[in-house]
Amino acid sequence: MKLVAFEEAGAPRLGVLRDNNTEIVDLAVAAPGLPRELTGLIALGDAGFAAAREAAAKAPAGSVKPLKGLKFALPVANPSKIICLGLNYADHAAEGGNKVPEYPAFFLRGPSSLLAHNAPMIRPKVSTKLDFEAELVAVIGKRARHLTAENALSAVAGYSCFNDGSIRDYQRKSSQWTIGKNFDATGAFGPWFVTADSLPPGAVGLAIQSRLNGQVMQSSNTRNMIVSTVYALQLLSEAMTLEPGDLVVMGTPAGVGYARTPPVWMAPGDTIEIDIEGIGVLSNPIADEAA
Repeated sequence: MKLVAFEEAGAPRLGVLRDNNTEIVDLAVAAPGLPRELTGLIALGDAGFAAAREAAAKAPAGSVKPLKGLKFALPVANPSKIICLGLNYADHAAEGGNKVPEYPAFFLRGPSSLLAHNAPMIRPKVSTKLDFEAELVAVIGKRARHLTAENALSAVAGYSCFNDGSIRDYQRKSSQWTIGKNFDATGAFGPWFVTADSLPPGAVGLAIQSRLNGQVMQSSNTRNMIVSTVYALQLLSEAMTLEPGDLVVMGTPAGVGYARTPPVWMAPGDTIEIDIEGIGVLSNPIADEAA
């Protein structure tokens, strides 16, 4: 099942994407008793997803809306943690002259860095070196600590696409990447949320691409991740309690802009797309920060 977060009259709504990929069933109409944000629905567990499926199947009159024209919202409105993996594809580590780390290169993003599908990704005033990174993101579905290989995936509610937009010169101002990864409106997330049971376990074996103005820049498969979703969750839950709605962003393959000759930076007027098999296409125009 694919759940679409959107806004209507300034209020949050959730929709179930129909198989035609052109319409949604608005759950505020079809199932008014269900939460109108994904975190609330996740909190209901399997029963919440089952109720959403049932409501979508019955689709009462007036609940079906065209996908086109929706104002998309972040699949998770305000995650408490956004944990990212760096250098999680060997070819990406190599193109940047890095060795594959013995322990994953984890870093954090803040919620103010996020933007939804179709919203403009912002090139800041202080730099022109805005780069793209196609990534899978796992959305945590329940409170979890000390996960094991056997139960780690039970903590995942579903998956989405992520563009870990990076301001490369700021990323390299220190050995810590945080500043270059947290400019406002540089981390695109969406277009929607796909329940874990709709994808292979751990979302392994999915084709992943980035396309800049229609040109393929990155093309790989999630089976090439060095650290799997399972292992990432094991390691993270050694240190911290994972909470419903937390995001774990799983790293990017080779082909990013800074590693090209000459480098390729995103600029106003460009459109960047992140396409993950079985999930969808996250698309964002590029715009300059307002004066």
